Amino acid sequence: MSAVFQQPSLFRRILPVFQGFDGLLALAVLMLCGAGLVTMYSSGYDHGSRFMDHGRNMLLAAGIMFVVAQIPPQRLMSLALPLYVLGVGLLVAVLLFGITKKGATRWINIGIVVQPSELLKIATPLMLAWWFQRREGQLRPLDFAVSFVLLALPVGLIMKQPDLGTSLLVLAAGLAVIFFAGLPWKLIVPPVAVGIVAVSLIVGFESQLCADGVDWKVLHDYQKQRVCTLLDPTKDPLGKGFHIIQGMIAIGSGGVGGKGFMQGTQTHLEFIPERTTDFIFAAYSEEFGLAGNLFLLFSFLFLIGRGLMIALEAPTLFSRLLAGAVTMIFFTYAFVNMGMVSGILPVVGVPLPFISYGGTAMVTLGLALGILMSIARARRLMQT
Repeated sequence: MSAVFQQPSLFRRILPVFQGFDGLLALAVLMLCGAGLVTMYSSGYDHGSRFMDHGRNMLLAAGIMFVVAQIPPQRLMSLALPLYVLGVGLLVAVLLFGITKKGATRWINIGIVVQPSELLKIATPLMLAWWFQRREGQLRPLDFAVSFVLLALPVGLIMKQPDLGTSLLVLAAGLAVIFFAGLPWKLIVPPVAVGIVAVSLIVGFESQLCADGVDWKVLHDYQKQRVCTLLDPTKDPLGKGFHIIQGMIAIGSGGVGGKGFMQGTQTHLEFIPERTTDFIFAAYSEEFGLAGNLFLLFSFLFLIGRGLMIALEAPTLFSRLLAGAVTMIFFTYAFVNMGMVSGILPVVGVPLPFISYGGTAMVTLGLALGILMSIARARRLMQT
């Protein structure tokens, strides 16, 4: 008598691949992607294929997220050192043999033209989480000193290009790992106090510091101009202050309920520069107003809160540190972009996650989401 084995259905064979995915995290991302597609259609419908390309970039990021989510955290930890060494090596190569565009040397041709600094947004927190995992239970001040060196190396090389926006993102992700690893408050308070004093002095002596011919030494001229423009954009309303002024006008003109979908005058009369990329928040605010902004803020807070919960529940130190740092990447992206468009931070090239157009940034976000999904998935599979 022969036995008959019934082949499982296609659904039952595919189901294990999705098992353990975090539904709340996926919901937060879907909310932001929905807002991004609606905003891109309105602000970019006359920019060729921007809307279709934005949708394609989202699908690409979703594919990357799905693939990375299948990699267990232990495997991610083994990739930390190779990725970091590769990234830093490419940054050195950019410094020596890089391609210069618009005064910045950020790219290198290795058969294809790549921007290595994007890799460091993920590789740096990955490396720092790996370092603290190896030192678990025996942390000393020297270990924190080494971590600052590991962070300063890529940040310094990226600043040299110069690329202030990307260097801030890498710095924020790295500092998040160091902070979550247990950096003592006595080492946190002094630099914070120095920063507060420095900002106060810059604001107080703005007229002298921003005068022609004054060299700030630590910043490039264009970076100094951005800070001075932030302090008083009305000094050059048709030049360097134009972006900030038009962004604030668009945000304010949206009111409580906004002007309505496709009805933004500042947007469609092209007063808002870069309205599909860095300044898309101004276009969104004009059409959807305070109500739309509250929805957007809630969506980002939901995403960040869920990411921190995943970090809190992660089973290993490496997973906790990495999940916390990756979550702070989303916070930094959103905070810096909204801040610069609103006129409370200098203008830097930082997109708004899932809302702004950009293929490279979307790939980075897909990687970050994949890491969070991988950590959440590993915990759930461990529990079952």
